[in-house]
Amino acid sequence: MPASFDTRTSHEQHGRYPEASTVEDIQRNMAMVRTRIESACQRAGRDRETVRILPVSKTKPESRLRLAHAAGCHMLGENKVQEAYCKWEAMQDLPDLQWSVIGHLQTNKAKLVARFASEFQALDSLRVAEALERRLQVEGRVLDVFVQVNTSGEASKYGLTPEEVPTFIRALPAFSALRVRGLMTLALFSSEAERVRQCFGLLRSLRDRLRQSAPAGVTLDELSMGMSGDFEIAVEEGATVVRVGLAIFGARQLPDSHYWPGGPNIGKSP
Repeated sequence: MPASFDTRTSHEQHGRYPEASTVEDIQRNMAMVRTRIESACQRAGRDRETVRILPVSKTKPESRLRLAHAAGCHMLGENKVQEAYCKWEAMQDLPDLQWSVIGHLQTNKAKLVARFASEFQALDSLRVAEALERRLQVEGRVLDVFVQVNTSGEASKYGLTPEEVPTFIRALPAFSALRVRGLMTLALFSSEAERVRQCFGLLRSLRDRLRQSAPAGVTLDELSMGMSGDFEIAVEEGATVVRVGLAIFGARQLPDSHYWPGGPNIGKSP
C-alpha cells in the first residue's frame, strides 16, 4: 500500500497534530512515528533499526525541549543557528543532549555551530566548509556533516545540484574536522506521491554511485530525507534519518513563512 502523507502547511495542521504539552504526549507521538516507520520498513524489506528519528524542535520553547529530553530524545534538530545556540546555552545542565543544525548556514554563523553542534545537515558550499573547519580547529572539535542536495530542481531551495556533488565530495577530505556521513535533501512540496518519491530515489541513487568512488575518510552511509508529511515514502526509498517535527511536537502557531522570512522551502514542515 502506498504511504500517505500530508502536504498542508503547519498552520493548517492543528487538528492532525495537536501541540504536545506533556512528556506522555511526546512519548505517544514518538511511538506513533516509530510504528509508521516500522510499517514502511516492512513494505521495503528493511530493518527498522536502520532508521533514526531526528526530532525537530525549531520554534519550540526550552520547556518543551526539556519534556522531549525527559521523553527520551537525546538529539534535537534546529533550523536557525542563533535559536539553537541560545537553547544549548540554556540547557547546559543536560550534557547528554546533542544538537543537529539542519538549516542553511551563513559563514558568519559557523563559529556558533562549531561551538555546540554535533551534526550539521546542510553543507552545500566550500566557503561554509572552510569556515566550519577553521572554527572547529580553534574549538578542538569535529563535526558530523551531511551534504545537502537539491533533488527537486527548484530554484527556491538550497543545496548542490546532483551534478555538482561528485566534485564537491572529492574536495571534502581537505577538511579534517568535518566527518562526512552522507547526503540530505528536501523533497518537492507536492501532493503527488510519485513526484516526491522521485526526489528521494534520486538521492539514494546518487549516494549509491558516489559510494563506489568516495575518497578515503568520506563515509556515505546516511541518507537524511523525509519530514512529517512524507517520511514514510522516504523510508521506503532508503532514508536512514528522518527529520520529524510536527508529528512529534505538534503544529506550530505560525506558518513556515514566519520562520524562513523571504527564504526557501516555504510550506515545507519537518
